[in-house]
Amino acid sequence: AGTTWMQEILTLLYSLGDARPAKTIPNWERAPWLEQIYCREALRDTETSRLLTTHLPAHVLAPALQRSRAKVIYVARNPKDVAVSFYHFHHLAKFLPDPNSFDDFLTQFLEGTVHYGSWFDHVKGWLGQRHLLDILYVTYEELHQDLRGTAQRLSSFLGCPLSPGTLAALEQHCSFSAMRDNAMANYSLIPAEIMDHSQGRFMRKGVVGDWRSHFSPEQNALFNRRYQEEMGDTELPSQWPMA
Repeated sequence: AGTTWMQEILTLLYSLGDARPAKTIPNWERAPWLEQIYCREALRDTETSRLLTTHLPAHVLAPALQRSRAKVIYVARNPKDVAVSFYHFHHLAKFLPDPNSFDDFLTQFLEGTVHYGSWFDHVKGWLGQRHLLDILYVTYEELHQDLRGTAQRLSSFLGCPLSPGTLAALEQHCSFSAMRDNAMANYSLIPAEIMDHSQGRFMRKGVVGDWRSHFSPEQNALFNRRYQEEMGDTELPSQWPMA
Protein backbone atom coordinates (compact mmCIF):
# COMPACT_ATOMS: atom_id res chain seq x y z
CA ALA A 1 0.00 0.00 0.00
CA GLY A 2 3.00 2.28 -0.41
CA THR A 3 5.18 1.04 2.45
CA THR A 4 8.20 0.24 0.28
CA TRP A 5 7.79 3.53 -1.53
CA MET A 6 7.87 5.41 1.77
CA GLN A 7 10.95 3.48 2.90
CA GLU A 8 12.79 4.64 -0.22
CA ILE A 9 11.63 8.25 0.12
CA LEU A 10 12.75 8.47 3.74
CA THR A 11 16.08 6.87 2.90
CA LEU A 12 16.75 9.59 0.32
CA LEU A 13 15.57 12.32 2.69
CA TYR A 14 17.83 11.24 5.53
CA SER A 15 20.81 10.63 3.24
CA LEU A 16 20.36 14.14 1.78
CA GLY A 17 19.92 12.74 -1.70
CA ASP A 18 22.78 10.24 -1.59
CA ALA A 19 21.33 7.15 -3.28
CA ARG A 20 24.18 4.84 -2.27
CA PRO A 21 22.47 3.52 0.91
CA ALA A 22 19.31 2.80 -1.06
CA LYS A 23 21.31 0.97 -3.73
CA THR A 24 23.57 -1.05 -1.44
CA ILE A 25 21.54 -1.84 1.70
CA PRO A 26 18.26 -3.84 1.58
CA ASN A 27 15.29 -1.78 2.66
CA TRP A 28 14.48 -4.21 5.49
CA GLU A 29 17.85 -3.31 7.00
CA ARG A 30 17.48 0.44 6.43
CA ALA A 31 13.97 0.46 7.91
CA PRO A 32 13.57 -2.83 9.81
CA TRP A 33 10.19 -4.35 10.49
CA LEU A 34 9.02 -4.35 14.10
CA GLU A 35 7.31 -7.67 13.48
CA GLN A 36 10.59 -9.38 12.59
CA ILE A 37 12.92 -10.97 15.12
CA TYR A 38 15.98 -9.21 13.70
CA CYS A 39 14.60 -5.73 14.43
CA ARG A 40 16.22 -5.27 17.86
CA GLU A 41 19.66 -6.21 16.56
CA ALA A 42 19.27 -3.93 13.55
CA LEU A 43 18.34 -1.00 15.78
CA ARG A 44 21.26 -1.63 18.09
CA ASP A 45 23.61 -1.18 15.14
CA THR A 46 21.94 2.05 13.98
CA GLU A 47 23.71 5.26 14.89
CA THR A 48 21.69 7.69 12.77
CA SER A 49 17.96 8.49 12.75
CA ARG A 50 16.04 5.28 13.25
CA LEU A 51 13.46 4.28 10.68
CA LEU A 52 11.05 1.52 11.65
CA THR A 53 8.45 -0.18 9.50
CA THR A 54 5.29 -1.94 10.62
CA HIS A 55 1.82 -3.02 9.58
CA LEU A 56 0.71 -3.45 13.20
CA PRO A 57 -2.62 -1.91 14.29
CA ALA A 58 -2.86 1.16 16.50
CA HIS A 59 -4.12 -0.66 19.58
CA VAL A 60 -0.86 -2.63 19.69
CA LEU A 61 1.59 0.26 19.27
CA ALA A 62 -0.18 3.48 20.22
CA PRO A 63 0.19 3.21 24.03
CA ALA A 64 3.99 2.97 23.76
CA LEU A 65 4.18 5.59 21.02
CA GLN A 66 2.21 8.05 23.14
CA ARG A 67 4.97 7.83 25.75
CA SER A 68 7.71 8.44 23.20
CA ARG A 69 8.96 11.23 20.97
CA ALA A 70 8.51 9.14 17.85
CA LYS A 71 7.10 10.62 14.69
CA VAL A 72 4.63 8.40 12.87
CA ILE A 73 3.95 8.37 9.13
CA TYR A 74 0.83 6.42 8.21
CA VAL A 75 0.44 5.44 4.56
CA ALA A 76 -3.03 4.49 3.36
CA ARG A 77 -4.35 3.48 -0.05
CA ASN A 78 -7.69 2.95 -1.76
CA PRO A 79 -8.80 -0.31 -0.13
CA LYS A 80 -9.88 -1.76 -3.46
CA ASP A 81 -6.33 -1.45 -4.76
CA VAL A 82 -5.06 -2.78 -1.42
CA ALA A 83 -7.20 -5.89 -1.86
CA VAL A 84 -5.86 -6.48 -5.38
CA SER A 85 -2.25 -5.92 -4.34
CA PHE A 86 -2.59 -8.17 -1.29
CA TYR A 87 -4.20 -10.89 -3.41
CA HIS A 88 -1.22 -10.96 -5.77
CA PHE A 89 1.19 -10.83 -2.82
CA HIS A 90 -0.40 -14.00 -1.44
CA HIS A 91 0.67 -15.78 -4.63
CA LEU A 92 4.26 -14.67 -4.04
CA ALA A 93 4.56 -15.13 -0.28
CA LYS A 94 4.93 -18.76 0.71
CA PHE A 95 4.33 -17.85 4.35
CA LEU A 96 0.75 -16.80 3.54
CA PRO A 97 -2.14 -19.15 2.68
CA ASP A 98 -3.21 -19.77 -0.90
CA PRO A 99 -5.73 -17.03 -1.71
CA ASN A 100 -7.81 -19.29 -3.98
CA SER A 101 -9.96 -17.21 -6.31
CA PHE A 102 -10.08 -13.43 -6.17
CA ASP A 103 -13.74 -13.66 -5.20
CA ASP A 104 -12.85 -15.85 -2.21
CA PHE A 105 -10.03 -13.54 -1.21
CA LEU A 106 -12.20 -10.44 -1.49
CA THR A 107 -14.75 -12.02 0.83
CA GLN A 108 -12.01 -12.64 3.40
CA PHE A 109 -10.72 -9.09 2.94
CA LEU A 110 -14.15 -7.61 3.63
CA GLU A 111 -14.62 -9.88 6.63
CA GLY A 112 -11.24 -8.87 8.04
CA THR A 113 -9.96 -12.45 8.19
CA VAL A 114 -6.82 -11.82 6.13
CA HIS A 115 -3.32 -11.38 7.57
CA TYR A 116 -3.20 -8.26 9.81
CA GLY A 117 -6.99 -8.24 10.06
CA SER A 118 -9.54 -5.69 8.92
CA TRP A 119 -8.37 -2.84 6.68
CA PHE A 120 -11.28 -0.77 7.99
CA ASP A 121 -10.31 -1.26 11.64
CA HIS A 122 -6.65 -0.61 10.85
CA VAL A 123 -7.29 2.72 9.16
CA LYS A 124 -9.85 3.88 11.72
CA GLY A 125 -7.54 2.87 14.54
CA TRP A 126 -4.66 5.01 13.30
CA LEU A 127 -6.94 7.89 12.33
CA GLY A 128 -8.11 7.86 15.93
CA GLN A 129 -4.57 8.72 17.03
CA ARG A 130 -4.45 12.04 15.18
CA HIS A 131 -4.64 14.10 18.40
CA LEU A 132 -2.59 11.70 20.51
CA LEU A 133 0.51 11.16 18.38
CA ASP A 134 2.87 13.23 16.28
CA ILE A 135 1.50 11.67 13.11
CA LEU A 136 1.35 12.50 9.42
CA TYR A 137 -1.14 10.81 7.11
CA VAL A 138 -0.07 10.19 3.52
CA THR A 139 -1.91 8.32 0.79
CA TYR A 140 -0.50 6.18 -1.99
CA GLU A 141 -2.45 8.32 -4.41
CA GLU A 142 -0.67 11.47 -3.18
CA LEU A 143 2.69 9.80 -3.73
CA HIS A 144 1.61 8.87 -7.23
CA GLN A 145 0.13 12.23 -8.18
CA ASP A 146 2.54 14.61 -6.45
CA LEU A 147 5.75 12.97 -5.27
CA ARG A 148 7.54 16.31 -5.06
CA GLY A 149 4.85 17.95 -2.93
CA THR A 150 4.56 14.92 -0.66
CA ALA A 151 8.34 14.86 -0.16
CA GLN A 152 8.17 18.50 0.88
CA ARG A 153 5.43 17.69 3.41
CA LEU A 154 7.54 14.86 4.80
CA SER A 155 10.59 17.10 5.01
CA SER A 156 8.66 19.69 6.98
CA PHE A 157 7.11 17.09 9.29
CA LEU A 158 10.45 15.44 10.05
CA GLY A 159 12.47 18.63 10.26
CA CYS A 160 14.75 17.19 7.61
CA PRO A 161 16.33 19.59 5.08
CA LEU A 162 15.27 19.17 1.46
CA SER A 163 17.55 20.93 -0.99
CA PRO A 164 16.81 21.09 -4.73
CA GLY A 165 19.53 18.49 -5.26
CA THR A 166 18.05 16.13 -2.70
CA LEU A 167 14.60 16.54 -4.19
CA ALA A 168 15.87 15.82 -7.71
CA ALA A 169 17.69 12.69 -6.52
CA LEU A 170 14.60 11.59 -4.60
CA GLU A 171 12.34 11.98 -7.62
CA GLN A 172 14.76 10.00 -9.77
CA HIS A 173 15.41 7.15 -7.34
CA CYS A 174 11.83 6.90 -6.07
CA SER A 175 10.17 6.60 -9.44
CA PHE A 176 8.36 3.28 -9.83
CA SER A 177 10.67 2.08 -12.59
CA ALA A 178 13.80 2.84 -10.53
CA MET A 179 12.45 1.04 -7.46
CA ARG A 180 11.25 -1.92 -9.51
CA ASP A 181 14.78 -2.36 -10.91
CA ASN A 182 16.53 -1.85 -7.55
CA ALA A 183 17.34 -5.19 -5.93
CA MET A 184 17.59 -3.45 -2.55
CA ALA A 185 13.91 -2.50 -2.77
CA ASN A 186 12.13 -4.99 -5.03
CA TYR A 187 12.47 -8.05 -2.74
CA SER A 188 14.20 -10.10 -5.44
CA LEU A 189 16.87 -10.94 -2.83
CA ILE A 190 14.35 -12.81 -0.68
CA PRO A 191 15.07 -16.57 -0.88
CA ALA A 192 12.82 -18.69 -3.06
CA GLU A 193 11.66 -20.73 -0.07
CA ILE A 194 10.06 -17.55 1.30
CA MET A 195 8.84 -15.86 -1.88
CA ASP A 196 7.97 -17.64 -5.12
CA HIS A 197 9.41 -15.23 -7.65
CA SER A 198 8.08 -17.35 -10.53
CA GLN A 199 4.61 -16.02 -9.64
CA GLY A 200 5.54 -12.48 -10.65
CA ARG A 201 7.23 -9.37 -9.33
CA PHE A 202 6.69 -7.90 -5.90
CA MET A 203 6.36 -4.52 -7.63
CA ARG A 204 3.74 -5.22 -10.27
CA LYS A 205 2.35 -2.03 -11.83
CA GLY A 206 2.60 0.91 -9.47
CA VAL A 207 -0.65 2.43 -10.71
CA VAL A 208 -3.78 3.89 -9.18
CA GLY A 209 -7.11 2.18 -9.88
CA ASP A 210 -5.90 -1.29 -10.89
CA TRP A 211 -8.91 -2.67 -9.02
CA ARG A 212 -11.06 -1.80 -12.04
CA SER A 213 -9.43 -4.62 -14.00
CA HIS A 214 -10.21 -7.15 -11.25
CA PHE A 215 -13.60 -6.26 -9.71
CA SER A 216 -16.84 -7.45 -11.25
CA PRO A 217 -19.85 -5.09 -11.00
CA GLU A 218 -21.27 -7.32 -8.27
CA GLN A 219 -18.03 -7.29 -6.29
CA ASN A 220 -17.80 -3.53 -6.65
CA ALA A 221 -21.34 -3.01 -5.37
CA LEU A 222 -20.72 -5.33 -2.41
CA PHE A 223 -17.48 -3.53 -1.56
CA ASN A 224 -19.11 -0.10 -1.78
CA ARG A 225 -21.87 -1.14 0.61
CA ARG A 226 -19.38 -2.47 3.13
CA TYR A 227 -17.16 0.58 2.75
CA GLN A 228 -20.07 2.91 3.44
CA GLU A 229 -21.08 0.89 6.50
CA GLU A 230 -17.56 0.98 7.92
CA MET A 231 -16.20 4.34 6.78
CA GLY A 232 -19.20 6.51 6.03
CA ASP A 233 -18.74 8.81 9.05
CA THR A 234 -14.94 8.68 9.13
CA GLU A 235 -12.92 11.82 8.46
CA LEU A 236 -10.38 10.53 5.99
CA PRO A 237 -7.32 12.54 4.92
CA SER A 238 -8.24 11.76 1.32
CA GLN A 239 -11.32 10.47 -0.45
CA TRP A 240 -10.85 7.65 -2.92
CA PRO A 241 -12.90 7.24 -6.11
CA MET A 242 -15.00 4.17 -5.40
CA ALA A 243 -16.90 3.97 -8.70
